[in-house]
Amino acid sequence: MPLPKAELHLHIEGTLEPELAFELAARNGVTLPYADTEELREAYRFEDLQSFLNLYYELMAVLRTERDFEDLADAYLARAAAQGVRHAEIFFDPQAHIVRGVAMGTVVEGLWRALDRSQETHGISTRLIMCFLRDESAESAMETLDAAGPYLDRITGVGLDSAEVGHPPVKFREVYEAAAALGLRRVAHAGEEGPPEYITEALDVLGVERIDHGLRCLEDPALVERLVRDRVPLTLCPLSNVRLRAVDVLEQHPLPAMLDAGLLCTVNSDDPAYFGGYAGDNFDAVRQALGLDEEQLRELARNSFVASFLEHDEERRARYLAEVEAYEFR
Repeated sequence: MPLPKAELHLHIEGTLEPELAFELAARNGVTLPYADTEELREAYRFEDLQSFLNLYYELMAVLRTERDFEDLADAYLARAAAQGVRHAEIFFDPQAHIVRGVAMGTVVEGLWRALDRSQETHGISTRLIMCFLRDESAESAMETLDAAGPYLDRITGVGLDSAEVGHPPVKFREVYEAAAALGLRRVAHAGEEGPPEYITEALDVLGVERIDHGLRCLEDPALVERLVRDRVPLTLCPLSNVRLRAVDVLEQHPLPAMLDAGLLCTVNSDDPAYFGGYAGDNFDAVRQALGLDEEQLRELARNSFVASFLEHDEERRARYLAEVEAYEFR
């Protein structure tokens, strides 16, 4: 039985395995520019974030109907459950679908079909976080927030993702202020490829409660001190960092130094179909490559539930934390 954990940095579109991509393509009459699943898997070799994003958006063409989004989420939840995930806070990218003519309602209703029964079917509680694409305009982000109006009973928070460099958090000040006024939780990608200043800006300008990635905070000792003092969670994605060249090899990942500094780190999978592993795979990889001991792994699992948006269900959070403390490593 795997170590119980929460997953806080997971893009549902990034869980599209080649087999499901071909299945959905056939269902929807979409022709993929790959002969078979093996050729598609070969395409999952990236030089950087942008080369990954190009394929990521290309493959979204197979996602058309509520049933497609339901099948996508259900497949992820089954894999996550098998790797010890007990709670998942799932990102989705509505702008990437709306631009293709897929309505917000199709996306949310489809995902919700799977999420609504996830506790019963997979033993996973869930939250849904709507992300804005930072390489799109601030106006587009605001239009997306407006379009989400009828579905806010199912959306816990907002996030900021896609190409980071050249798109500072301040660009989205107004939409984050509007999201806060609606009572939505706020997170943002910062400090993956962008500089540590983006992390500070996300905190000060967007008012985020968690930093997604945050890898480059170590370049700014004062920022590290602030993140430790304020217990700001960082949702790290080790296998993703290697595949996107943010870190050359996993053995050089700064996770141990970040834990030693007292940062509230969590380990997540990001886009697991593309980056070679789900949440449990990331835990196994850092344990092996970085020599993390059992207490460090337990700390990462504990952190994941502490950092979760479970404020309306503290009893559940306490139960999950008890499972972590009671876990016996083998």
